[in-house]
Amino acid sequence: MIKIATAECFTHGKIGRELHAIAQSYEGNFGCEYVENLQDYGDFDYGELSVTCSLFIPTIEAVVKILNVENPPKPDMLIKGIKVYDEAGDKKVSKIMAQAVKDLSDCDIAVGTTAGVGRGAISVITDKYEITLTTDVYADLSENDSEALFKRSENGIAKALEITLLLLNRRIDKIRSLENVEITEK
Repeated sequence: MIKIATAECFTHGKIGRELHAIAQSYEGNFGCEYVENLQDYGDFDYGELSVTCSLFIPTIEAVVKILNVENPPKPDMLIKGIKVYDEAGDKKVSKIMAQAVKDLSDCDIAVGTTAGVGRGAISVITDKYEITLTTDVYADLSENDSEALFKRSENGIAKALEITLLLLNRRIDKIRSLENVEITEK
């Protein structure tokens, strides 16, 4: 069994929900919204996947108190406690969030997401790889443009699922060929 956990901000826990639907083979209203054909990614047996937890972590306080991160990077600004970083800060914090939820849950694959000003960031961490990527959509959380924020979130969910499914199917070369993706082998 491969265990997965998420600590999500701008994707609102939807990555974890989607992975849970895949792992449980749910269909219809409770099924997957973002992935049409799992066979497009490979022949991994998704019955061997278990979602340990999926956390919605928008605030700096939650990063500290729930994820047990002692000294997270200081946000560029706070909006009702919600952490706002630039794109470089988002990349750093998404890695911190993914590693923290991995450590807390003892999972095999951890996903962290956060987005303030810029394209946002997604990190997928395993014992072997650290994969960080951005969305294709620019948005600024401080501008409160819900349409742009929604588009960035949707793109982030789709990209995180694509990376995770490719990773489960051992298609690292395909991940390396994607734009805006950084892979570090541990």
